[in-house]
Amino acid sequence: MRNTRRTQKIAFLFLFLATLLIVVPVGMVIVIIVQKGIAAINWQFLFDMPRQGMRAGGIFPAIIGTVYLVSGAIAFALPIGVLAAIYLSEYSRDNFLTRLIKLAIVNLAGVPSVVYGLFGLALFVVFFKFGASILSGSLTLGIMILPLIITASREALESVPDSFREVSLSLGASKWQTIRHIVLPNAIAGILTGTILGLGRAAGETAPILFTVAAFYLPQLPRSIFDQAMALPYHLYVISTQVPNVDEKTRYGTALVLLTLVLFMNLVAIIVRYQFRKKKKW
Repeated sequence: MRNTRRTQKIAFLFLFLATLLIVVPVGMVIVIIVQKGIAAINWQFLFDMPRQGMRAGGIFPAIIGTVYLVSGAIAFALPIGVLAAIYLSEYSRDNFLTRLIKLAIVNLAGVPSVVYGLFGLALFVVFFKFGASILSGSLTLGIMILPLIITASREALESVPDSFREVSLSLGASKWQTIRHIVLPNAIAGILTGTILGLGRAAGETAPILFTVAAFYLPQLPRSIFDQAMALPYHLYVISTQVPNVDEKTRYGTALVLLTLVLFMNLVAIIVRYQFRKKKKW
């Protein structure tokens, strides 16, 4: 008994240390960004147009461009990802082809973002002739986060007990009625988890938008989905590496705005997920 308790305490200690190795560096990064960037945050910085080659003015076009790109990516990837997950979990047979497709989806989630950027450049910018635009950037980001949404949605659908489906079918409901009214409402929390992961990745990526949409300097807002746009990740990269004599507080202020925007979008999704999770009966 003593050896068991001692082993348990040692295991808890290692788990606690592993948690600290993750939490402490992340916390330090957040603290440094807040300390060095909070001085730059004011009304003009958030809602003014950039001036003097981004050495003065604000980052409002970059904020709006980021919101447009993330919204477009989610609008494209979420319905397609959920429908694909429904087919894979509810309709497809367990054979070699299906297992190969599932493996390919999981592997696509680990493809470097620069590869998606080159793919978006070749397909949307050149082949479909959308040009460097919000549409091209949103579709590229949507394809990039699609594997995350499919994987999370499929796992959420498969976690719904089979007894729910059996009872619904036994009462005369069709396959689709069972999925729509029984399976999906009970899986929505897990689907939103995949959406949250996709939001974070889409908002913070630089390489895909570098090839498909991002502009170096635009002192005005985009007027259509075929216009170029500024985006916070690319804007941060440019003012940190390409534009000389930019104040340190401006760089960290931009990073703080990007971090806050991502956290805000994630918070909204988490609140929605929590409301759906409270309605679950199991």
